[in-house]
Amino acid sequence: MIISTRGRYALRLMVDLAEHNTGDFIPLQEIAERQEISEKYLERIITVLVQNKMILGHRGKGGGYKLNKTPAEYSVGSILELTEESLAPVACLAKDAAVCEKAKNCKTLPMWEKLNTLIDGFFAKVTIADLL
Repeated sequence: MIISTRGRYALRLMVDLAEHNTGDFIPLQEIAERQEISEKYLERIITVLVQNKMILGHRGKGGGYKLNKTPAEYSVGSILELTEESLAPVACLAKDAAVCEKAKNCKTLPMWEKLNTLIDGFFAKVTIADLL
């Protein structure tokens, strides 16, 4: 399992919004400059976060983005779930994976399932507030 740039940048964006939370909308350009991430790349990430109601977006004068909840209410797992294809340690455990015809006799599958449970459990317990 490797967390992509998209997932890592989404977490950095959420932490930035939490750190600079004054109740006002924060322009994406400011976030991009602070995080040294391309504004265009952040636009693609932020679209997913807004569509899934993780953050609020406002266009026009005074527009930008802000958290929809407190930092403690956002788990790292919920953010990575939106930005990563899969956090599964092996392909057969990915969300949309076809059922493996060898699963019944696979001696390693229980180990991979336990690891997958550990990964999911770990990320579910870490919040944006923890990262602050």
